[in-house]
Amino acid sequence: MIICPRRFPAFAIFPFTRAGRSISSNAGDSQVLLRPYQEACLDACTSALKSGLSRVGVSLPTGSGKTTVFVSLLSRIPARNAEATRSLVLVNGIELAKQAAAQARRICPEWTVEIEQGGKHQASGHADVTIATYQTLIRPERLAKFDATKLKAIVVDEAHHSASPSYRRILSHFAPEIKSCDDPTSPIPAQSIPIIGFSATFSRHDGVALGSVYERIVYHRSFLEMMEEQWLCNVRFTCVRANIDLSNVTVSSRSGEFVARSLAQVINTETMNNLVLQTWLDKASDRKSTLVFCVNLAHVGHLTKTFREAGIDARYLYSGTRATERTTLIADFKAGKFPVLVNCDILTEGADIPNIDCVILARPTRSRNIFAQMIGRGMRLSPETGKDDCLVIDFVDSTSRVAGVVCVPTLFGLDPSEVIDGETIDELKERVPDVDDPNDVLRFDTRQNIADPTSVTYIDYEDPFTLADQASGAPHIAVLSNFAWVGCGGDIYVLECLGKGYIRIEKAKQEEGEDDCWKAHYCSSLLDKATASAMRISPYTRSREVLTAQTLDDAVRGCDTYALKKVVRGPLVMSLRRNAAWRSQPATASQKEFIRKRWSSRKIISVQEVVDVTKMEERERKIDRMTKGEAANIITRLKHGAQVSQGLRLDI
Repeated sequence: MIICPRRFPAFAIFPFTRAGRSISSNAGDSQVLLRPYQEACLDACTSALKSGLSRVGVSLPTGSGKTTVFVSLLSRIPARNAEATRSLVLVNGIELAKQAAAQARRICPEWTVEIEQGGKHQASGHADVTIATYQTLIRPERLAKFDATKLKAIVVDEAHHSASPSYRRILSHFAPEIKSCDDPTSPIPAQSIPIIGFSATFSRHDGVALGSVYERIVYHRSFLEMMEEQWLCNVRFTCVRANIDLSNVTVSSRSGEFVARSLAQVINTETMNNLVLQTWLDKASDRKSTLVFCVNLAHVGHLTKTFREAGIDARYLYSGTRATERTTLIADFKAGKFPVLVNCDILTEGADIPNIDCVILARPTRSRNIFAQMIGRGMRLSPETGKDDCLVIDFVDSTSRVAGVVCVPTLFGLDPSEVIDGETIDELKERVPDVDDPNDVLRFDTRQNIADPTSVTYIDYEDPFTLADQASGAPHIAVLSNFAWVGCGGDIYVLECLGKGYIRIEKAKQEEGEDDCWKAHYCSSLLDKATASAMRISPYTRSREVLTAQTLDDAVRGCDTYALKKVVRGPLVMSLRRNAAWRSQPATASQKEFIRKRWSSRKIISVQEVVDVTKMEERERKIDRMTKGEAANIITRLKHGAQVSQGLRLDI
């Protein structure tokens, strides 16, 4: 096979207007056209601040114009007093800082705008708007430049980072109430500086609560909604079934994400790199601007070399690329001077490159945030470059089903083994089972294709022994929380708190005419289980009510906060997560024995009334293969009321 270098078609230039869909902003003297959802977002923010909230979040997808929105918002927020007229924008990179500064100058040319970053950009602290990188502002001498009494508002871009120690240290300098979130008795200043966080992915994969910084998400738009309304470009998806085995890749106990060095040993191979190249040649060689995401620097180098040896002008970008070279490289990529840009962790966030019409995900991830950020790089509209849509190529493991891996099929609630080749979002949504709205939640893998039935089984109660979704008994609960909640049937949900007790949520019936509500109770552990068993008493104290909520969503979120602040504190919190390292370890002998005894006590009702030996053997195999997490879920369900299934099998 002869591989020819890429040839470039001439760019087609198309005018792009959205008549009737934009309105004028009152930001500064320039005429800025705001889209309807942007205006709605500004209204939501200003209303929230007027109502007394001071720390609010906005969730807008990549390509929706977050910078335009927050600059316009800063122009509408009134000064807190005669002196508090300045604004501070916190970003996590120099590219974002430059983009925000340029947009602020364009929208409000009468403002003085400065950048605080490194040694090259030294702000005075007196500008109308200062855009600062958190890496620079974390230094005490740089932070001291900015007087909290002179600030009217703070904006945090990529706000899903806000709960990290570095961001909280900076923000608490201006808003002490953030530091006091862990101590409800601490006084809160009477006049707080408004803090508004903007992010495309308003959650953290490591489970650190953003509620410690923001009081409420006041506006949200999903990328699917934006595409349907044509504010973002159409996206096509292709999944490549790769011979990848992720089962032995190390997972970080802190973040729940794959460890890059370990992942690279599986992904950065000659076979995989050649597969990426061949897929690009087969599926995307007619694309003008392809962005590739890699695992680490070594993977970047090897994959770039693979493309270049095939005659493709591929270039790379990484954290060590000099600032001037990075600027030139991105400018050339925007201008279409070369077709493939390979990167690692640099362009995941904040990259404004609208002409990207192909994204290759050459690295698996367990983070929905990272996955959404990566595919979001290609969602910006760019009709002036002839861009009609963006092709996302996702490499999906086929040798094993590793729990928690996010890919295109799971994003839409489909089985990872389903064939997806150049399909649009609308086509994928038509294949989604009639369950919850795929716009807002991440689905769970189905385990196998189900053949046409030859019998019917009527189930009276949930089966606490099922291994579906790690035996959690309630896959939907995982949409609401990263913690290992277990469904016990009958609208009962339990979170075991690592020997410190458990939190139990259940639906409570109200008086006639009143809506049902959800109540949560916490039972703390008084004795260790062995002592309690020997004394034949309960190891738990009397339960105390934690909260009452109108929805299960609110109840779960409230209980998560209670667990974080009152029950399991510090590093141990990570062990409450569904993807905690201990949960993937083999089940203990005592766990297996407990489950074996309870499973053996089940009544089998069949027409033949004969015990199926094959089923007994399969049961033993399932027990032997159980992980600690699966076994813990099953035991929790049994102890909290999940009934053993009573089935009646009728041959058809």
